[in-house]
Amino acid sequence: MSLPILLNGFRLSAMPRRSLFSNLNMENDRVLVIIQLNGGNDGLNMLIPLDQYDHLANARLNILIPEVEILGMTDTLGFHPQMGGVLDLYNNSKLNIIQSVGYPEQNRSHFRSTDIWTSGSPADESWTTGWLGRYFESNHAAFPDGYPSEEYPHPFAITMGSIVSETCQGTAANFSMTLNDPFSLEPLTQGEPGEVPDTPYGEELEFLRTTIAQSNAYADSITEAAEMGANMAAYPEGNRLGEQLKNVALLISGGLQTKVYVVSIGGFDTHANQIEAGKPLVGEHSTLLQNLSEAIAAFQADLQAQRLEQRVIGMTFSEFGRQIRSNDSFGTDHGSAAPLMVFGPCVNPGVLGDNPEIPDQVEQQAGVPMQFDFRDVYGSVLMDWFEVEEEQIRNLLHAEFQYLPVLQPCSAVNAQEAQDFEKEIEVNCFPNPFRNWANIRFRSDGEWVKLSIFNSLGNEIRVLTNQRLPAGQHEVKFDAHGLPAGNYYFRLQLDGRQKTKRILKM
Repeated sequence: MSLPILLNGFRLSAMPRRSLFSNLNMENDRVLVIIQLNGGNDGLNMLIPLDQYDHLANARLNILIPEVEILGMTDTLGFHPQMGGVLDLYNNSKLNIIQSVGYPEQNRSHFRSTDIWTSGSPADESWTTGWLGRYFESNHAAFPDGYPSEEYPHPFAITMGSIVSETCQGTAANFSMTLNDPFSLEPLTQGEPGEVPDTPYGEELEFLRTTIAQSNAYADSITEAAEMGANMAAYPEGNRLGEQLKNVALLISGGLQTKVYVVSIGGFDTHANQIEAGKPLVGEHSTLLQNLSEAIAAFQADLQAQRLEQRVIGMTFSEFGRQIRSNDSFGTDHGSAAPLMVFGPCVNPGVLGDNPEIPDQVEQQAGVPMQFDFRDVYGSVLMDWFEVEEEQIRNLLHAEFQYLPVLQPCSAVNAQEAQDFEKEIEVNCFPNPFRNWANIRFRSDGEWVKLSIFNSLGNEIRVLTNQRLPAGQHEVKFDAHGLPAGNYYFRLQLDGRQKTKRILKM
């Protein structure tokens, strides 16, 4: 069992003696910063598909941003007007946007969906470890015994705030330490030394002594880094996320060797008052997006000024998107997939995926269909940033992992994979609309093919094929007898490429 203890902002707990894989790379100086958008971000209000604007107007007219106010990125895509800072990153090739990220069998509970995103588990399984916790645990199963050490003198991960991030949870301990102010870490009282009884109580007491000593040692290294560090950019006042990122930049510049930082911004559960009535540019979501954009822009400017930005990438995530339809309270309810942003000079700049396809008649509770599995994003970052082998990613996250060119290619192999990813998938469905059956025709290059059918709630209801197919043209029949009329989506996966398209049953 895990025995979490919160002392002076640090959460301490016992650590297992288990490992999933053996070559965790802690030798490079790269840093991953994760920004959690708590509550479920409305991706259709953050990143607006201009080619779907008329259909959006049918579904969410009472909250829709006027088209002339949208910050254009491309001819078919634009940012919310308050996201000028992030748009500048995009225009300077420092932003990668991944469209419609989610998972099969979307769960719209805040708690369960957050568990899924932080653990990297399938929707129908509950895992007690985090995806980064398993990553750290592979080479450090003895933690906290012997840590900090001469080789690893600093914390593996830091969560800015008072609650440790479950992304870094190991089997029985969390690799992340909580931190609010790096300059106010008071040493913890260790108590009197002495022998402990040979009982479970004695084991926990010995562990507690170890973790207190460890926390004090880590606190010293954090304070030293904070005193050595600097900030060279102006951060927005009153912006809590900006304050967290300012401290992250301070510690990185001060030489702290921590690999992962987790920061967060709450308030995205915008069931009501997402905008003010009659003022679509004003409201809770507008303020949140402004804070997010300004904080990221200041953080990136700080890293650039200190020549640190090539060591750092950042990534956002939220437990789900919102429904396509707005409600009568000028808000949106829990939905399915949403866009995810990765930023920094080492990203593969641009947009992965297609704009979500919005029906002209949106069904009640319909969400944006998934194009990309969030675990593929995680795994691709681990591969290209922390140099984890693909087979280990499959063991760590899921067996059907598909590499995505999220970051700049680092080798000829990855460069070829990025080129392959950009190849257009040849696929069509006929008839569409259909009544009881439809044919899905596509061309493959002899790779593994998975073809699934999803409903408008984000549930995978059929897997039509999941196997390696010979190169050439293929046709698969979708028998929809017994399914209610409405919008469905097929998702075709071809070794790292995927396409999601809407089909309509009459």
